[in-house]
Amino acid sequence: MDIGPKRNLFALLLLAMAAPAAAQATGAPFTVRETGQSFARLQDALMSIRGHDATILIAPGTYHQCGIQQAGHITFRAVQPGSVIFDGATCEDKAALVLRGAGSTVDGIVFRNMRVHDGNGAGIRIEIGDLTVTNSMFLDSQEGILGATDQPTTITIDHSTFSGLGQCDESVDCAHSIYLASTGIVRVTKSRFERGRGGHYVKLRVPQVVITDNSFDDSAGHKTNYAIDLPEGATGVIAANTFVQGPDKENWTAFIAVAAEQRKYRSAGLRVEGNAASLAPGQSKNPALVADVSRERLLIGANQLGPGVRAFEQR
Repeated sequence: MDIGPKRNLFALLLLAMAAPAAAQATGAPFTVRETGQSFARLQDALMSIRGHDATILIAPGTYHQCGIQQAGHITFRAVQPGSVIFDGATCEDKAALVLRGAGSTVDGIVFRNMRVHDGNGAGIRIEIGDLTVTNSMFLDSQEGILGATDQPTTITIDHSTFSGLGQCDESVDCAHSIYLASTGIVRVTKSRFERGRGGHYVKLRVPQVVITDNSFDDSAGHKTNYAIDLPEGATGVIAANTFVQGPDKENWTAFIAVAAEQRKYRSAGLRVEGNAASLAPGQSKNPALVADVSRERLLIGANQLGPGVRAFEQR
């Protein structure tokens, strides 16, 4: 902030104590709705909130910066959905937004080109608290949304797009479009997944899931695995999704895998119904819609299966 050469040191100190990074000039893009203060840097806006609940309104633009939420319930909202782009910059070598407050909402924001040395560069890293993501896009990064906690959190992802995400070549473990672990529930609804670059599209280590009304288009995927991986089991519902499996697969055996790693959570009653699954041109394998390792009684209802797709496989 340019305060002019005539300000004395005492005035500078007062300004630093009162509002250390307030961007008083017109056009500062990060505005705290509750106070009306605007800032040139997202992190300065977050620091000004001092642990309270708040909404940060973000003006249209492309930003090569990131932010760490330490407390409170914070909403990060694009003034015009889709016009706010966080491009390439990560905090703590993790993500554009590193969230460890009481709760977070991300609305209308685009995240792209996130890469870090451990292969897990994400648009959002959720570490503490509940999370709602809506009307957002995650593009051409190692990971879209990543997070793990032993708390019973609620994570909701709605009306969002995940494209060009995942990898299995840049680190020992794969990265995925969405990779979340908690003892709570994850809801993924009305979202689009496409053009994966490795790993799974949705990988969830949680006891309860709701995955409905999504599109999984793997026709342009590269070295991808499952559309939905529930590696420790889960209950809930997977319904009304559209799946297309592409020809360039690292693992083509199933669209949905249940308890492939361990039986940590009960899977009895997991409902899979009303989905449509088909193969893209060039895919000549014979995958199962559901591959189950839990050996519990899943509720596999009516699903629309294209040529070459089997309904169920138990391993």
